Amino acid sequence: MKKDIKNFIVLPEVDSTNNYANHLISKHPVENGTVVLAYFQNKGRGQRENHWISQSGKNMLASIILYPTFLPVPMQFYLSKVISLALVKWLNMHNIEASVKWPNDIYAGSKKIAGILIETSVMGSTLHSAVAGIGFNLNQTEFSHQLPNPLSVKQLTGVHYGITETASEIRDITMNLYKKLESGACEEIDSAYLNHLFRYNEWAMYRENGRLFEARITGIGEYGHLVVEERSGNTSSYAFKEIEFVL
Repeated sequence: MKKDIKNFIVLPEVDSTNNYANHLISKHPVENGTVVLAYFQNKGRGQRENHWISQSGKNMLASIILYPTFLPVPMQFYLSKVISLALVKWLNMHNIEASVKWPNDIYAGSKKIAGILIETSVMGSTLHSAVAGIGFNLNQTEFSHQLPNPLSVKQLTGVHYGITETASEIRDITMNLYKKLESGACEEIDSAYLNHLFRYNEWAMYRENGRLFEARITGIGEYGHLVVEERSGNTSSYAFKEIEFVL
């Protein structure tokens, strides 16, 4: 059955699909769920000002444009939950067990298979637009030594995957979850996210400002903060960049 790949912008090369998508939004009206897909990014971006390194034509480098005007600004982490769950669901459909490493990496076992970068614009008290950038290691089998723990789908399955077809499938899964979010199914999304959360309720090592400590993840706070409990029983909530997973 032929996949619907409408509302796709496919580029041979771009600096960053997120940059392209944000520029597109500022200049032209585009439909909700429009995808910008590139076969190579020369300035791909990840979280914490990191670069996303990918071989040309090997992986899925895409940005999904959304207009979550129904979502209050403090709830924007739900967009990360939706994109994360879409990637996990796609991997599960291909018989790969996956988890979400807070705040926005996708892991298979203890290795990173995808990363997410979501950029939003605000209008009043709600979100106006969002660009969800996805770097998904699909067909690459050799990685730079600069990357600590990369993994691709092909390394796990031995199968070569069509980049556009994969992006179309992930877009469809994303939009189904997005519609659930729009309908107010936050509890269902919360439950699914916790069920797939890396190290959820497991004792492991973390680092905060050089301090090494053992703790377990007990939940995600109202604004997307990571909630952890230490052996002492002390519970703390961390924003992005405030806590480091020791792998």
